[in-house]
Order: sequence, then C-alpha cells, then structure tokens
Amino acid sequence: MARPVWSGVLSFGLVSLPVSLYTATDSHTIHFHQLQRGTSDRIRNRRVNERTGKEVELEEIVKGFDTGEEYVLVEPKELDEIAPGRSRTIEISGFVDLDTVDPIFFDKTYYLGPKGKEYTKVYGLLEQALEESNRAGIATFVMRGREYLLALKAEKGLLAVHTLHWSDEIRDPHKEIPDLPTTGKASSGELKMAHQLIDALAIDWRPKDYHDVYQEKVAALITAKQAGETVEKAEPAPKATGTVDLMDALRASVERARSPKDTGEKASTSTTRASSWSLRALTKAELYEKAAKAGIRGRSGMSHDELADALAGAKRS
Repeated sequence: MARPVWSGVLSFGLVSLPVSLYTATDSHTIHFHQLQRGTSDRIRNRRVNERTGKEVELEEIVKGFDTGEEYVLVEPKELDEIAPGRSRTIEISGFVDLDTVDPIFFDKTYYLGPKGKEYTKVYGLLEQALEESNRAGIATFVMRGREYLLALKAEKGLLAVHTLHWSDEIRDPHKEIPDLPTTGKASSGELKMAHQLIDALAIDWRPKDYHDVYQEKVAALITAKQAGETVEKAEPAPKATGTVDLMDALRASVERARSPKDTGEKASTSTTRASSWSLRALTKAELYEKAAKAGIRGRSGMSHDELADALAGAKRS
C-alpha cells in the first residue's frame, strides 16, 4: 500500500475532512549511474566547501540569498515558520467551472483519500457534488517547503488534486517562440485537405494502445551490450515538408489514411491505425522480423510504413 506524501485537513465552508495525498503517477525511466570512462568507478556529487575543498554535512548547511553585495542567511526552520497554511490545511476558497481552467495550468496529479473510514460519507458527498456540477475546488496548500495552487476535482469515484501553475509562471508564446504565423492563411484547398486528413486519422482514445518505445529500446540496448551484440540505429527523422510540396503531401496522406476503410468498419480501422502509428516507432529490420513471424506476404518489397500498416492489420485480424 502506498504511503501518503502529505496529510492534513480539507475544508470547504464549515465542513472539514481529514485527508491524505497520494502520488497518482509513476515514471518508468531507466536510470543510469555516472562512471568514469574506461573504468567502473562511480562519480558522485558531494556538498563541498568551495573555499576549503572539504565536504560539508547536510545539517551544517543554511540557505543564502545573494543580494549582489552580500549573502542574506536564512535557516530552514525560518522558512517553515513563515509558510502559509502551517496548520496543514487545504482550504477551498471557491468552486470554478472545470471547463474554464486552461489545460496549460495543470501540472502534477495526486489522489486524495479520506483519512479513515469514518470520513467516507463526507468524502463521497463532495466527490458526487463535484462530479454532477462539473466544478473544481480552488485552494492553496504548503508541501515540502513550497506553496501550491491546486484544483480539486472528481475523477471516477474519487477526488483528485491537480497542482496548478501560478499565472506568472505561464510564458507568453509570442515572446518565446520565433516565426509564429502572423500573416497569410492557408488556401481553401489546403484547409479542406487538412480537415480530410484529420477526419481520416480520427481514432478513439485508448491509453493502453501506447507505450514508451524509447525506454524499451534502452532496455534492449543494455541487454545487447551485455551479450556483446550491437543494435540497429533508429532511422533518421523525415524531411520537412516545404510549402511547394504541401498539397501533394496532404493528398497522399489522406489516401493512405483512408485505405484501411475498404476492409473494415471505422472502429476497427481506428484501432488498426493507432497500432500502426505505434509500430512505426520500430526500425524497418524489427518490423520485417515481426512480419516474417506473422507470415505477411510481399513483405520483402514493402517500405517501413507499409510493413507497420500490414502488421497492424494482421494484429486486428
């Protein structure tokens, strides 16, 4: 059973609910140690006094803010003493229409659970009310020395907390990104073809259809190196589509995306297409090997994408 990362009280109006906060997601990134090349010697980071060169214990370290002329020293406990919400309370200041919160504000997701069976009725009441009203509670709280803005919402029978970015943390894209389109629109023909391509590539959202191909390749690389073998390098990224070639590329894309519809219904086609896009992350050699095992005819003359489409179709069948 998971351990809570924070415990406290959720309050809305005059109602108080003891709760615990749990991490909602995991990372499956493969972690490496740092070694000196040519050896198996670990490289470690240490806290070292830059003047004396001696290592410093954690309890001897204080925080210092550089004013440009001197350091203003701050003890960790002083930060705790001034932190808002020292009573460990998530106090909801109001409820907003969930559809009005721009997705860019959402950061990390946590599950919120009642701290004891005796509080399940209040917990369930709030979850049901938020679900039916499509609203989210907005609040702030402090965790691990940092204040968070959050949205509390109902999600499939439980309460979830989404930490939000502060408004001044959202960057203006027009100041950050060069070459954004400002003048000139697509022609009616290009726009029509783009809509057709989007419709042709429409799929149902099934998260389980997607997996982290890169991490699988990293694991395969480690296994191959253990066995003294080599692995095939990934194919280079496709060339950028120029303005002159845009209509041709759109038209060809629509024709290829529509082709599976002749042999199945739209739902089946959507599943096939999602599987096809996942397969395209593999190299041609890997696709060919899978095609050989699946007994796909004509595989020797197929391109990388044709192999992926054929495998996806065979998988659906």
